[in-house]
Amino acid sequence: MTASDIEAIVGGYHGDAFRILGPHTIQKRHGRPHWEVRAFLPHAQCAEVLIDGRAWPMVRRHKEGFYVAQIEGEQQSYRLRAKLFDGGAVEFDDPYHFPPLLSSFELHLHSEGTHFEAYNMLGAHLVEVEGVRGTRFAVWAPNAEVVALAADFNQWDTRRHPMRLRDGGVWEIFIPGAAEACAYKYNVRSRLHAYRQLKADPYAFFCEVPPKSASVVWNIDKYQWQDGAWMQARATKEWLREPVSFYEVHLESWLRGPHGETLTYRELAEKLVGYLKRMGYTHLELMPIMEHPFSGSWGYQIIGYYAPTSRFGTPDDFMYFIDRCHQEGIAVIVDWVPAHFPKDAHGLVYFDGSALYEHADPRKGEHRDWGTLIFNYGRNEVREFLISNALFLLKKYHIDGLRVDAVASMLYLDYSREPGEWIPNQYGGNENLEAIDFLRKFNELAHQVPGAITIAEESTAFSGVSRPVYLNGLGFTMKWNMGWMHDMLEYFSKESIHRKYHHHSITFSMLYAFTENFVLPISHDEVVHGKRALLAKMPGDEWQRFANARAFLAYMYAHPGKKLLFMGSEVGQYEEWNYNSSVSWELLQHDYHRKLQDMVREINHFYRQQPALYEVDVHYTGFEWVDFHDVENSIIGFLRKAQNPNDFILFCCNFTPVVRQGYAFGVPADGIYDEIFNTDTESFGGSNVRNPHGIPAQSVERHGRTHSISITLPPLAVVAFRRRT
Repeated sequence: MTASDIEAIVGGYHGDAFRILGPHTIQKRHGRPHWEVRAFLPHAQCAEVLIDGRAWPMVRRHKEGFYVAQIEGEQQSYRLRAKLFDGGAVEFDDPYHFPPLLSSFELHLHSEGTHFEAYNMLGAHLVEVEGVRGTRFAVWAPNAEVVALAADFNQWDTRRHPMRLRDGGVWEIFIPGAAEACAYKYNVRSRLHAYRQLKADPYAFFCEVPPKSASVVWNIDKYQWQDGAWMQARATKEWLREPVSFYEVHLESWLRGPHGETLTYRELAEKLVGYLKRMGYTHLELMPIMEHPFSGSWGYQIIGYYAPTSRFGTPDDFMYFIDRCHQEGIAVIVDWVPAHFPKDAHGLVYFDGSALYEHADPRKGEHRDWGTLIFNYGRNEVREFLISNALFLLKKYHIDGLRVDAVASMLYLDYSREPGEWIPNQYGGNENLEAIDFLRKFNELAHQVPGAITIAEESTAFSGVSRPVYLNGLGFTMKWNMGWMHDMLEYFSKESIHRKYHHHSITFSMLYAFTENFVLPISHDEVVHGKRALLAKMPGDEWQRFANARAFLAYMYAHPGKKLLFMGSEVGQYEEWNYNSSVSWELLQHDYHRKLQDMVREINHFYRQQPALYEVDVHYTGFEWVDFHDVENSIIGFLRKAQNPNDFILFCCNFTPVVRQGYAFGVPADGIYDEIFNTDTESFGGSNVRNPHGIPAQSVERHGRTHSISITLPPLAVVAFRRRT
């Protein structure tokens, strides 16, 4: 140890603190062994080493608080005692006498990018070492000259706890006595560009409530799950053959307290889960729930990928929320954002003074539209960070599936870029080959978790998004059908008199409906500022707007594909979604709004009771046109069929406000057909034009079929018929 070593320690820039601090053997004196203990204690007036009840005084070797004690004999266990400047005293174990804790094998896997449970290695973990309880901290920062812990247990002094550098650029330290709920950050001093920054832990399990930004030590293994029956049943589910009706929710704005306050996870576990159960939804989709500094990003600009946001409670509270969903038979899907991350200084950006998680070249590493950075999918440790995060959510939080945001932006190097603003791949194309490989590996591993699903928000014609990887697809379970959404919203926004000129909009989707495993989404993106709420998109007077909304939703439930509806749409909210306020639940005091909600509830239950509506969603044998040629009257008819082809439902859709008497549709078989669902019923707010009695099929050829039925078509309505058995 030299004088310059001591200066570097007290200055906070020594890159190998464990070589200097802690216990060290020194040369024998007069044939007897000696050793010394060195400690940097800037908060101490004086200090001593405690061994078997004996105190060895420490000598201050530097005015900033560098202490040394020389001790006779062989090295042995010891503790330190310091008298503080405020007159108090503390006794503690020296972090610098503990050995390295991470194994060489773990470090090798991390560098290789194959440690897909990296959350067990990096981050903050409550452990016991040599009989001493504390927290092991580890972080990846290969271009740092020093990484030190700054925390509430060291008064946020960035010099006191420099960490040990291990292979692959991982820094670690064990802090005795550091307990659950300690707040901390890493002070990163880079060897590049004189970069200095306090960083949140990328692998933190919990964070302070924004706008505070420190990471928090937390034990996520103490929660006692009660959803064993659900998890066991989930492992056998074939979701593509099951009813799937998503209710998309932004937790911060679904419901507020009486004074505008956000609800906690545990309050939501009662109110939201109860609502989902009553409304008949099978799945809850949460907009990003991991920690994000700015609420205005709606959660899509994440800082703490491993930490559920502290806005609503602790990780245990979030687990309780998931648990309650499962106990009520509701699956939980979480929006996951591996496409980009924000530039907040305490986050991943420029983590160790270099472009560590992002691409250095802004032509590959920056989303200018969103003001965010793009992950470097070609880097082993970055792929591992993201895949480990996905598996962490599925395993540790029992999440049932991940909806991957902005997949299109990941697939294409020229996404939202002008010529000259992007770099072609090695073959000269615009495909991001590294991102494609990453998504395939992610999907392979995610689907090894029993019953887990993945869903892509992908808006292009990229082939094979929901095709298995072994068939050269991306491997997602499902894909959002953005084309259907845009066509349908465009069609329904037209006055009914003009719809005959846009008839193709309601039929075009069937040309590609079975090329992917589709979800039909009416998501938050369609009801935000400038896009109008779902009800507000509908033309006509108040009655017609609600009738159009009912017909639109019924057509969605009848159309092949799983269903997704954003919160507020089911009550006919007029206002666009605002993340700062609640859904307009007060509208339910009005008949039209309450009855629209009733219809959504009933169609959810109807959907779940009819195998014809979900068993064959992803193959053409589950759908058959009856007639789509009546362009002039904007009428279509089609069949939905279960695996048993004799189990079918006839849907008749009238997208004009004119009642059609005696309208004939061809049917597959003789028999009596009963009306089983009608969006125009009075209980849903309609005009109550019904087909109240069974309708016998006639031996009159129609639409290429030997039999037909003559029905009354209600105005702006969808009607469903089933053949009696």
